[in-house]
Amino acid sequence: MKITIKNSISLEKIYEAQHNIKGVVEHTPLVFMQNFSERYQAKIHFKREDLQVVRSYKIRGAYNKIQGLSKEELKNGIVCASAGNHAQGVAYACQKLKVHGTIFMPVTTPHQKIDQVKMFGHEFVSIQLFGDSFDDSQKAATEFCNMDKSTFVHPFDDLEVIAGQGTVGLEILNDSKTQIDYLFLPVGGGGLASGVGSVFKMLSPATKIIGIEPKGAPSLTTSLKKGINTTLAEVDNFVDGAAVKRIGELNFEICKDLLDSTDLICEGLICSTILKVYNENAMVVEPAGALSIAALEDYKEEIKGKTIVCVVSGGNNDITRMEEMKERALFYEGLKHYFIIKFPQRAGALKEFVVDVLGPNDNISYFEYTKKHNRDKGPAVVGIELESKEDFEPLLTRMKQKGFLSEYLNEKPALFQFLI
Repeated sequence: MKITIKNSISLEKIYEAQHNIKGVVEHTPLVFMQNFSERYQAKIHFKREDLQVVRSYKIRGAYNKIQGLSKEELKNGIVCASAGNHAQGVAYACQKLKVHGTIFMPVTTPHQKIDQVKMFGHEFVSIQLFGDSFDDSQKAATEFCNMDKSTFVHPFDDLEVIAGQGTVGLEILNDSKTQIDYLFLPVGGGGLASGVGSVFKMLSPATKIIGIEPKGAPSLTTSLKKGINTTLAEVDNFVDGAAVKRIGELNFEICKDLLDSTDLICEGLICSTILKVYNENAMVVEPAGALSIAALEDYKEEIKGKTIVCVVSGGNNDITRMEEMKERALFYEGLKHYFIIKFPQRAGALKEFVVDVLGPNDNISYFEYTKKHNRDKGPAVVGIELESKEDFEPLLTRMKQKGFLSEYLNEKPALFQFLI
């Protein structure tokens, strides 16, 4: 069934984009995930955009946009701003099309993504690091573009870019053997959701389309609640591929008509999902790429017996961030806890804590202690990793009974970040 939606990208434009990117962009697989299907009692499929040559779907929109520019528009090269994945797509497109590009990236961009941009662009791109967020970089890129008379390639707020991203939807529907009940789409600036959402609303209108954002950057959810596109005062940059203060203007108009609902995912669940997917399926996904998979947990009752597609948007994960991700995952799962412990300054105090307070499966993972000679008790910052979250309350009770507990740090983030 084909229908027309007021605010959407035309199918003709998306089919044209599919033709434009053929031979450069991979037709990525739609993979049935046995373990996730069993866990959620549903038919779960992953659309593996992490398997693109640049390890994200962003190459689709970037290439479609740049290959369609005129010689006049390309005379002074192109400019873009990106937290990483759009930059890689633009860099690869520049190298393929022999076009010079200047790419602005936040100073906070993981080094892995910066190195990848250099690798894909070769001598055709130069990188400018500016600001702490995508929005800072975009402002600098726009100013540079106006001065240099270059052509700006927006990462999401552009019809040609949206059409390119929409080709993900055409591939999903081409490869799916059955009706898709739920489609989970990660949302940052809204390019993917706008393009894929347009395809599904016209070709598979019965599918429920859910936009997934990180809790630390809810630009679309906030805008939908207010009824107007809204700029957030600040965002948490942890999910760097989706940390956008303001969704695109075109994208907001399209998404507000196409999406059935949105969902916000906490960063701890995202980290837990990244580790689970790696351990169980040997897949490396980035925080933004894990959004759609993490959302399954929030919809686990609703999706039972249904056919689900999660778009895994990217796999550009910096290995140096894995320790932080493990820590956040353990926090979310209730398995890691930090305390300030009051140790009596006498022989045997630590042994008493280990023997009488810790459970048989509790593990000390962090310990920092400074002896105070003129005090009866000396404080130590102690991190304890549990085997089960049900072990926490008994541990807390034993600490109080034995007089060891001074402060529980997990609930005091300002103090926790200062001490750890």
